[in-house]
Amino acid sequence: MTKHRPVPASLDDPLYYLENMDILVAWVYDHHRDLLTTQERDRLAAFAALGSGPRALLTRMVMRNGDLFRVDKLRYPELPVPEAEALAILVQNGWLDTAPDLCLDELFRLFTLAELRPAFMAWLQAQGYSKTVGKAQMREALTASFGEPRTVQDWLTGADNNPPGVVQLQDMALFDRIRLMFFGNLRQGWTDFVLVELGIQQFEPVPFTPESRAFQQRSDVDCYLQMHQCRERLDNGEPAAEVWSALPPPVDNPWLASRRERLLLELGRQADRQGEQELALQVWGASQHREARLKQLRLLERMKRFDQAWSIACRWQATELSDAETQGLNRLLKRLATKVGTHKPVTVDNPEVAEFRLALPRPETGTVELAALTYLSTDEAPVFYVENTLINALFGLLCWPVIFRPLPGAFFHPFHTGPADLLRDDFVARRQQAFEERFSLLETEAYRQVILEAFRQKQGIANPFVVWLVLDEGLLILALDCIPARHLQALFRRLLNNIREHRSGFPDLIRFVPDAPDPEQRYEMIEVKGPGDRLQDHQVRWLYFFARQGIPARVCYVRWQDSGDSA
Repeated sequence: MTKHRPVPASLDDPLYYLENMDILVAWVYDHHRDLLTTQERDRLAAFAALGSGPRALLTRMVMRNGDLFRVDKLRYPELPVPEAEALAILVQNGWLDTAPDLCLDELFRLFTLAELRPAFMAWLQAQGYSKTVGKAQMREALTASFGEPRTVQDWLTGADNNPPGVVQLQDMALFDRIRLMFFGNLRQGWTDFVLVELGIQQFEPVPFTPESRAFQQRSDVDCYLQMHQCRERLDNGEPAAEVWSALPPPVDNPWLASRRERLLLELGRQADRQGEQELALQVWGASQHREARLKQLRLLERMKRFDQAWSIACRWQATELSDAETQGLNRLLKRLATKVGTHKPVTVDNPEVAEFRLALPRPETGTVELAALTYLSTDEAPVFYVENTLINALFGLLCWPVIFRPLPGAFFHPFHTGPADLLRDDFVARRQQAFEERFSLLETEAYRQVILEAFRQKQGIANPFVVWLVLDEGLLILALDCIPARHLQALFRRLLNNIREHRSGFPDLIRFVPDAPDPEQRYEMIEVKGPGDRLQDHQVRWLYFFARQGIPARVCYVRWQDSGDSA
C-alpha cells in the first residue's frame, strides 16, 4: 500500500480520482496505522485489494453526500467494468448493505413524487387527500402514521413496478476518520483532494515524522471527532447548555487545545444568542481564544456588571495585544470608566497620517490605483502596484524554513500550501526562537542573499505569503536596495502580531527613489482612495504604525478632473 513519494494523478486519466484516493488511503495507512484498530487496518487493506472498478465505484460513493444510494442512479461510464458487476463485488465484500432501513425523510429524499404516489395514494385518498397532493404535503400527512423505518421494498409495496434497489455504504465512520487524519480537519471534503488537479501546483516537501504528527494517540482523533459533533450540534441550533455538557475536557495536545478554544468561542456565541448569558460568560471565561475576552467584557457591560468588567479589562490591558484588540479594549474602558466612577484611561494620541491630493483625467478603462500609478511613476522614481503582496513576499522568502517547519499540527500530508496552524493563536509562540534567528539576519547584509536565493530556488512552490504571479527578481532587488532592514523587521514583527489581520491593509502602491540621499527615504508606500472611498480600520492601523515607525507612507486622494482642471 505504501507510496513513498506520492505523485498526483493527471486529469487525463479517467480514473484520476481513484489514484488520488489511493494516495490518501496509503498515506494514512503508512503514517497513522498505530492509531487504527486491527479491524480498521484490515478494512483499508481490503479496500486496496479491490479491483480498480469496484474501488473506483466505492470512491465515487464515498465522495457523495450521505450513505444511501439508488442503484439505478449509480452511473459512471469511466469504470473499467459494468456498474452491476462492481456493485456485486462491493456487496460480496461487505462494503454495501442491500436492504437498509429508511426513515420517511430518507425515502422522500431518494424518490420522486411520481414514484411515491402509487404506494401511498390509496391511503391518502382514504384520509381525504386529493390525487394532486404535493410531495411536502404527502410527507407531512404520512409522518404521524408511518414513523418506523423500513426497507424500500416494504415502503413501496403498493407500487405498480418493482422499486429500484437502494444500498447503504458501510464503514463511513472509517472513511471520515481517515479523512480527518489526512486533512487535519473535517471541513475539507473528499473533493478537495480527490477531484483536484494537484499536479499543477508545486508543494514544499516537509518531513513527516511520528513526532510531527498532530494526532499522537487514538484518543486525540476521538477527541477531535467529539468536538466536531459538538460543532455540528451548534450549527443545528441545539441548546448551548446541552452541547456544553457534551464538550470534551481540556486536553494536553496543544493543537487540539487550540481547536477547543475556537469551539468555546462559538459555543459562547450560541449561548448568548439563546439568552443563556451566564453560560456564555462561563464559556468565554474558560476560553483562551483572543476574541473571547472582548466578547466576555461586552456581555458584562450589557449585563451592567461594570465593576467586574472593569477589573477584567484592566488586567487584560497589561498583556500583549494586537492593534484591533487594543482599539476595542480602549473603547470599552472609556465607556466603563464613567460607569465605575473613575478617570478615563489615558490613551496615546494617534500620529498624523500624511496625505496628498491629485486631480486626474478619468480613464476609459482601469482602476483609480492604476491611474495614480501612471501619473506618479517616472524613470527616476518607478511606482509599482503591490498592495499586500510585496511585504508579505519578503517575509515569506526570508522565513521560508520557519513557515515550513514540521511541528505537530502544522502539516498532515504532502500537499499543503502552508502550515495548517497558520492562523492559530499559538502559531508564532511555537516558532518564536526560529523567527528570531531569521530576524537576526536583518542585522547583517545576509538577509538580502537569503531572500534572493529563496526566490530563485523556491520559484513556483506554494507559500501562503508569496504570490508568484506578481513577483519578479527586479522588483525584489529594488525593494531590498531601497527598504531599510530596520523597517523590514518592524513590518515583519507587526505581521506576526496578528497574521489574520495584518496580512492585509498594506497600501496599494510603492514608489522607489534609489538615488535619494536619505537611505530611509528611498521608498514610499501610497494608499490610493478614489472619489467617495474612505480608509478602512485595518488600513488606518497600518498607517498609524508607519507614522510611529518613521516608515514613509501617504494617502493619495484622487478626484476626477473636470473639463479645464489641471492636476
